[in-house]
Amino acid sequence: MTDRARARTLAQRAIAAGDPLAWFEQLYREATAGTAVVQWADLVPNPHLVDWLDAHPLPGGRALDVGTGLGDNAEELARRGWKVVAFDVAATAIEAARGRFPDSRVEYAVADLLSPPPAWRSAFDLVAETYTLQVLPVPARAAAARMLSELVAPRGTLLVIARGRDPEEPEGSMPWPLTRAEVEGIGRDGLSPLGFEDFLDAEDPPVRRFRAAFRRA
Repeated sequence: MTDRARARTLAQRAIAAGDPLAWFEQLYREATAGTAVVQWADLVPNPHLVDWLDAHPLPGGRALDVGTGLGDNAEELARRGWKVVAFDVAATAIEAARGRFPDSRVEYAVADLLSPPPAWRSAFDLVAETYTLQVLPVPARAAAARMLSELVAPRGTLLVIARGRDPEEPEGSMPWPLTRAEVEGIGRDGLSPLGFEDFLDAEDPPVRRFRAAFRRA
């Protein structure tokens, strides 16, 4: 079974059981045991996040790294001067991130995007979501997208990076690409669009990506 096939099997089982987030912990546990691989854990900051940060220098403040995994994006944000909170629903992932970066300034936490701590509401000057929505089924994805906007502080920025597809294209298997309408819809709850990019990445074969930014007035 391929790495992606194992993740898809675990996701299908979790969704069928009514807990669409449960499979992340299982996958990270198997990866820790050496029986599976977390296919998105490249152990470097996501290049599409890095490119955006380079092109859009912000004054800093509090940042939230959504679905941090093994912590590379969070550490990149901290390196740039942000005071970072980074969370994942998988406790095993957070334990691994803390182990990889024992002297980190990042505040790592186990949390659920569908039910985040109340203190996080309207608390972050930058909310960075990279490849998290695309691994959630549609009902959970919609709820997660609504929650993302609630975490952005006044005058704060939300950045979303995901696989993209046209509406007439099949959704396929996990990771499920988002449509442009889905991504733009995130900004309807008190956020204003700052920019939308539709591009092919450098993978072989290339993967279509959407990168969108929003600002709370």
